[in-house]
Amino acid sequence: MDYYVIKGGKKLKGEVKISGAKNAALPIIVASLLADGETVLKNVPDLMDIRTVIKVIEYLGAETEFDTVKNILKIRVNSIKNSEMPYELVKTMRASYYVMGPLLARLGEADVSLPGGCAIGERPVDIHLSGFESMGAEIKLEHGYIKARAKKKMQPATFTMRQVSVGATANLMMGAVLTNGKTVLENCAMEPDVVDLGSFLNKMGAKITGLGTERIVIEGVKKLNPVTYAIMPDRIEAGTFLLAGAITRGDVTITDCVPEHIQSLIETLIYSGFNLEVNKDRVRISNGKSLKGFMVKTLPYPGFPTDLQAPLMSVATTIPGISVIIETIFENRYTHVGELRRMGADITIEGNSAIVKGTKNLMSAPIMMSDLRAGASLVIAALAAKGATEIRRIYHSDRGYEKLSEKLSALGADIKRVKGGTF
Repeated sequence: MDYYVIKGGKKLKGEVKISGAKNAALPIIVASLLADGETVLKNVPDLMDIRTVIKVIEYLGAETEFDTVKNILKIRVNSIKNSEMPYELVKTMRASYYVMGPLLARLGEADVSLPGGCAIGERPVDIHLSGFESMGAEIKLEHGYIKARAKKKMQPATFTMRQVSVGATANLMMGAVLTNGKTVLENCAMEPDVVDLGSFLNKMGAKITGLGTERIVIEGVKKLNPVTYAIMPDRIEAGTFLLAGAITRGDVTITDCVPEHIQSLIETLIYSGFNLEVNKDRVRISNGKSLKGFMVKTLPYPGFPTDLQAPLMSVATTIPGISVIIETIFENRYTHVGELRRMGADITIEGNSAIVKGTKNLMSAPIMMSDLRAGASLVIAALAAKGATEIRRIYHSDRGYEKLSEKLSALGADIKRVKGGTF
């Protein structure tokens, strides 16, 4: 497996263009199944998760053509050939659940294998299923598969999610667009990724209002049409590069971004003492004169994103004083802490809170990624550490960061991707 070797201590300088948003692209690619014909998606990032979801829709009957140089994905749909998603395709990515909405909308049935290690009460798949049940689907769990059947066409309904869920909001929207009547979803996710999906569906001919609010209303239509659509910029990648600039005390400008989408991060960095210049589609970060600790709590949008919690913690380890980070979205999202401690970080975990005492210098160490966002935090930490840090299992970062090492190198980082190895 490939691994990174990063020699820390170099201040990052320059501009970096932000790629298309993975978390918007995934459901939008799946939503293309709702219309026959050719859909053209622009600004699609070349990531492992994107390639996985392409395999998913191809299995269901779509034909695709992905230009990874121009980041254009063409999807041709004539008919849906399968309503079953086998374990081999689902196991690597929970977002495969997104196929349930389009399959139920078009075919009235969907069989989706449970991912390995997944219980229905976790991350929270049960909200998807309860929502589909409210639209008339019967849900059964048989032989490791969730089997959903709608005897008639999916029916309009009013459904309140027991907690905010980005995935359920997206899935239920897709399931409702072809119903005969009005569906009302309450306690919806307001994330930009959900808004982007809704905008895509509306361009296809759907009638969705309330995007970006807690109440989304879908007026069912008879048919959707294929369109050309550009995926929005990735706010998590944008935030990650700002944090890379912060930890190296460099001068980094991110371009082709939407600053409003990372406002909570921008405010945190300004509070901590970094200099930020915010324009329409770019943000510049440079070092401040007197940095200080901060307190952050992860919350659904527009609150601080859980996906930036780990990278922010790496920066906190280098800021004088005490910083407190409270994780409220996911359990077990402090897997990066042990690796940061190996690099000299002073972090104490109390329940869902991390208390970080700033240190002057992180030290290089052999470390290992445990997941996508934890992996980003380790890369950021290595950029500031003394010596050469080897980071293993970097396939995690390939899931969510397009050309990460190339973009960092262009900013002046000393990072090499080494092929092979036995770890």
